[in-house]
Amino acid sequence: MNYPCLVPKRLCKTDVSLLLDKEGLSKYGEPLEPFEYSGKCNYQDKARTVLTAEKKLIQITGTALFPGDICEELPVISGGSAVIFGVKRRILEGRKARNPDGTVNYTEVLFI
Repeated sequence: MNYPCLVPKRLCKTDVSLLLDKEGLSKYGEPLEPFEYSGKCNYQDKARTVLTAEKKLIQITGTALFPGDICEELPVISGGSAVIFGVKRRILEGRKARNPDGTVNYTEVLFI
């Protein structure tokens, strides 16, 4: 069955560059090279403050939505950095929204 994409490419107009951290170490014990992605996304600004268990305030400043799976080689997006509108931001979390058949419908990345 063919599922509709919930983030159409025609709505992705914002340029973004991502460096996504890979889990694990190389054979020499060094961190693996990050996965690089450059392309277009649907970017939405947010300003929300959250109080964590350690009493720290975290302000989530934006969300980027991408059609499909932007990094098939990574099972999860656990961190990294991004450049949007010339500003470098840290990746708080990433989500891969899946269809019932297991394929990725869209990828969502939250920034601090």
